[in-house]
Formats: sequence, C-alpha cells, structure tokens
Amino acid sequence: MPAVHAAGPDLVDDALRALLEHGAARADALGSRYRGLWADLAAATAGGQRRRPALLLGAYRAYGGTDDRLAARVAAAVELLHTAFVVHDDVIDGDLVRRGRPNVGGAAVRRARTTGADEHGARAYADASGILAGDLALTAALRALALCGAPHDAMLRLHDLVDTAVHASAAGELADVGQSVGVSASASAGPDASLDEVLRTAELKTAAYSFALPLQAGAVLAGAPDDVVDRLAEVGRLCGVAFQLQDDVVGTFGDEARSGKSRLSDLREGRWTALVAHARTTAAWPSVAPFHGSPRLTREQADRVCALLEECGSRRVVERLAEDRLAAALALADEVGLPRELLAWVGARTAGLLRGAA
Repeated sequence: MPAVHAAGPDLVDDALRALLEHGAARADALGSRYRGLWADLAAATAGGQRRRPALLLGAYRAYGGTDDRLAARVAAAVELLHTAFVVHDDVIDGDLVRRGRPNVGGAAVRRARTTGADEHGARAYADASGILAGDLALTAALRALALCGAPHDAMLRLHDLVDTAVHASAAGELADVGQSVGVSASASAGPDASLDEVLRTAELKTAAYSFALPLQAGAVLAGAPDDVVDRLAEVGRLCGVAFQLQDDVVGTFGDEARSGKSRLSDLREGRWTALVAHARTTAAWPSVAPFHGSPRLTREQADRVCALLEECGSRRVVERLAEDRLAAALALADEVGLPRELLAWVGARTAGLLRGAA
C-alpha cells in the first residue's frame, strides 16, 4: 500500500464515521427496516485497505497540501463513492458475500428469512436493499463533497472529476456485463470482446474512479497546475489497468488462502477477462471454451484451464501488459513529481498471491 502520514488513515476513518452517523441519525426516525438498511451500509464501509484515500492524501501532500483534515473529508467522500459502486456491483453480479461475510444483500436475505419470507421474496428484498443502499452511499458521497470546505474553484473541479468518474464507471460496468453475457457493442460487432475492448473496459470500470479520481482530486485540493492534474489522469489510467490485469491473473491462478478470492468464480461466471480475450485468439480456445461459464466447473477442470492458459501464452501476455502499463505509469509519475511509492505497491501486491511459478 502507498505510504501515508500516520494520521492520514485515522482522519479518513473519522470523516467517514461522521458521514455515517449523519445517515444513522436520519434513519432513527424512519423505522426499523430503514435502520437495518443503514446499519448494513455502514458495515459495508468497514475493512478494506483504503487505497483510494491513500492515493488522494499522498498526491495532496506531494503537491504541497497541508490541510490534512480537508483532504481526509474529500478522501472519505471518494471512499463512500467506492462503497456505492461495490454495493451496486454485488447486486449486478448476484453476490451475497464480500470479504468472507454477508454484504448488504446477504444481510437483507438473512433478515427477510427470519421474518418468514420465502426464497423468492428474500432475494427480491436483498436486491432492493442493495440498490437502495448504493443510492444512499452515492448521495452521501456527493453531499460530503459539497460540504468539504474546499475553495470554490477547487470545488467546481472536484465535482467535475467525480462526475467524469461516475459516468466512466457506469459505462465500464455496462460493458463488463455485456462482454460476459455476449451482448456486443454494436450490431456489426461480434459477441466476443477483443483484448483491446477488455482493456478499455478496465480503464472505465476500475482506473477512472479508483486511481485517476483520487490522484487528480488530491492534486486539485493542493492547488497543483492544471497540466499536472490532467496528466495524472493518464497516470491513473495506466496504473488502474495494470491493477485490473493483475487482479484477473490472481483471480485465475492465485492462492485462495492469500487472495481471499476463489479461483473458480471468474471461470464459472464466464467473465470475459483479458486472459480469456487473448486465449480466444489462440489454438487453445476450443479446449478452454467448454469450461468458460460452466457453473459446475471442478477444481480439476480449472487446473486444466490454467495449464492451457499458460501453454498458449495468455498468462504471460497479460502479465506483460500489466508490467508495461505500470512501468509507463511510474515513468510519467516521475515527470509530474508524484512519488513512486504511491504507485509501486501495485506491482508488489501480487507477491504471494499467485500459486506455482510466477
């Protein structure tokens, strides 16, 4: 993780706690169901590595920012925006668990079942809870940003950055789902996304709000020149794509005990990752295709797919793409005066997460 001043994470957690307490106070007057929903949303913000706040605070200090409390309030808003996207993403994917525990939908299912709801009713209640909780988190993030206390010009730029990130993330999420279910981008395009299309989706879904937004927001708050802020978008794009490519590799080849992610899920769900997009262009694809999207995929079959992905070169191609983008991000960071250690953790994060030969 990027190094931040010791007070940084505490200030962000304090700011996030204040946002959640404001919502909880409103919930108290709106009935037990709503109180339960808000409590589940608050629980969804717990844990995690606070990567986005760390990037924002790091960029803020790198460009001369000195008001850590102001930066922490904006960082808390960005983290709550992340929570909104995560909660909605779980609804889209039909997931009831995150980080090994019930998510907003999972908690809602349990609550519904204890009151006598059948399976269909419990699931409908879970989906409604996830959609509403994500909406609440998004609204709370925007409110927090509006009330953060930044100067007027900086506030306008921050809102524009968030608006850009929200649109990009929505477009990326839609593309990701479309690629996984075979909905092509246009009537003339084929049903299977190319590697370039998968990389573009990673830019939109991951890089825009998880990397570019916090880096640019920190720089704006610190009063960095516009050209620096603009170039940080490219730093974030490169770094975010590298991160997503690594995540795809870990999701297929990783050590589950260390990564906390099942090696079967991406293949069972038929996710159109960079690994799959490349493999489709090789002679190995006819052997891989029957297992991609198979809900009953076994570990033995997954091991066979992994072997095929290595034999046809897909793993190495994707790893090289990640390495090249991270190297380009670090070089550009040097040019704009951003400390390398803010980004270097992206390259180091897969250490120990992959099984077998790296």
